[in-house]
Amino acid sequence: MKGSSERIVSSKHSSIDSPRTVATSTSSEAGPSSHSIHKTSVWSGFLVSAFAIFNSYSEPRGNKVSSTKNLGWTTALKRVVNSGSMRRILGLNKPGISSSRSDIWLLGTCYKVTDDDSITDPSQSEGFASFVEDFSSRILITYRKGFAPIGDSKYTSDASWGCMLRSSQMLVAQALLCHQLGRSWRKTVDQPMDQKYIKLLHMFGDSELSAYSIHNLLEAGKNYGLSPGSWVGPYAMCRTWETLYRSKKHDTPDEDLSSVIAIYVVSGDEDGERGGAPVICIDDITTHCVECSKGQVNWLPIILLVPLVLGLDKLNTRYLPLLGATFCFPQSLGILGGSPGASTYIIGLQDDNAFYLDPHEVQQVVDITRDNLEADTASYHSNILRHIRLDSLDPSLAIGFYCRDKSDFDDFCVRASELANRSNGAPLFTVTQSRKSSYPSRHNDNINNNAEFPLPGSYDMVPEGEPEGCAHEDDWQLL
Repeated sequence: MKGSSERIVSSKHSSIDSPRTVATSTSSEAGPSSHSIHKTSVWSGFLVSAFAIFNSYSEPRGNKVSSTKNLGWTTALKRVVNSGSMRRILGLNKPGISSSRSDIWLLGTCYKVTDDDSITDPSQSEGFASFVEDFSSRILITYRKGFAPIGDSKYTSDASWGCMLRSSQMLVAQALLCHQLGRSWRKTVDQPMDQKYIKLLHMFGDSELSAYSIHNLLEAGKNYGLSPGSWVGPYAMCRTWETLYRSKKHDTPDEDLSSVIAIYVVSGDEDGERGGAPVICIDDITTHCVECSKGQVNWLPIILLVPLVLGLDKLNTRYLPLLGATFCFPQSLGILGGSPGASTYIIGLQDDNAFYLDPHEVQQVVDITRDNLEADTASYHSNILRHIRLDSLDPSLAIGFYCRDKSDFDDFCVRASELANRSNGAPLFTVTQSRKSSYPSRHNDNINNNAEFPLPGSYDMVPEGEPEGCAHEDDWQLL
C-alpha cells in the first residue's frame, strides 16, 4: 500500500487484560531512506495536542481482570522485543532511525510513551509491549480461498475484490469482541480458548452457515450493488450490515435478549440524500433500539456506523484532527478506509500515522466450528505492525463506534457534541435530540453535567490546505 510501512513483532501472547490506560508506550520512526526526517511535523504535534482533550475511560468493573497478572507477560514480551535478534528484525539497530515519544491511541486506549530522557529507545518500555499485545489481539480477517462458491457464482475466493467486506467484518468482530468479552480481552496462547471467542470466529467463517460470512453479506447487499467480484464502497457496506443484522434478528426468535446488539447507520438529512454532515439523532436511535428488541427494552448495545466523504480527490486536511481524535473515544471501533481502491481496518494512531490490519493476504479457508476449543486461530491475528499516513487515506471512509449501554451512549454524545462544537463549522457529524430540532442537541445539559463525563479542553483547528511551513515536512515513515 502506498505510503504504508510495517514491522514484525512477537506473536506470543497470554490472556492478560491490560488497563484502559497504560503507563508508557512507544513506536519508533523510520523513513523510507537515509534521508528520513527525524522530527515530528507541526501537523502531527497539533494532532497529539488534540488527543489530550479526552480523558481516559475505565472498563466496566465486570470486564476487568487484575492488572497484577500483567507483569509476567509484559516482562516476557519486553525481553523478546529488546533481544538482539528481534531488534535486527525490527530494524531498530539501523542508524538514523529516531524514536517517537508520542502517545499511541488504539481503539480508545492510550499507551503512554516514556518521559525518561535517559531511555534512548522508547520501544523498550513496558507500555510498548502492552500496545503490541493489544494490537495482536484484535481479530484479523483476510482474503480466503477454497470456500464453497458464493451463491450461483463460481467464486471460491475473494482475492483482489473483497477487501472492503473483510475490513467491515473486522470492525464488527471488534464490536462483538467488546460486547461479549470486554475491551480488555487478550488473545490466549498457553491457556484453553474461550468458547465465546471461538463462537465469535465461527460467525465470520466462509460459508452460508456462518451468520456474518462473506456469502451472507453479499446476499444482504444485493440492493446496494454488492456482487461477487465487484468492489463496494463504505456507504453501501454500512447499509449492508444494517440489512444483514435485521434479517438475522428475525431468524433467531429464541435468542437471549442479553446477546442482542443493534446496528445503526448514521446519515444526513433525508437518509443522506441531501448531503451535509451525518446527524446522530438521539430519538431515532432510541426508537431503533426498541424495534430491534421487539419492544422488550428501551435500549440495546449498539454499533454506530458513520459513512463519510471528506474531500474529492484527496482527504481535506481540515478534517484530519477531527478524524484522529475519534480514536480517543472509548467507544471507538476505528475506521474502514485505506488508500484509493485498497480498504483496510484502521485501529490506532501515533502522530500522523495510522495503524491498520490488512485484509490483502490470501489465506486458505479455515473451518472453525462453534465448540472446537482446539481450533487453529493463528490466521485470525497479526504479528505485523502496519501503518499509513492519515492524510493519504481515501476521502471515502466510515467510522465505527460501539456503545455498551445508555450511559455509554450518553458519554459518546458528549464527546461527539464537543468535537462538533470545536470544528469551525465543518464537523464530521453532529448530534441532535430529534429530526425536528433546528439546532444540535446540547447533550451535556441532558445528562446533568455528570462529573463522570468531563468535557474536552481547548481544541485548535487546522486551516484548509497544507499547514504553513509543512508542505514537504511529513515524508518520514513510522516503522
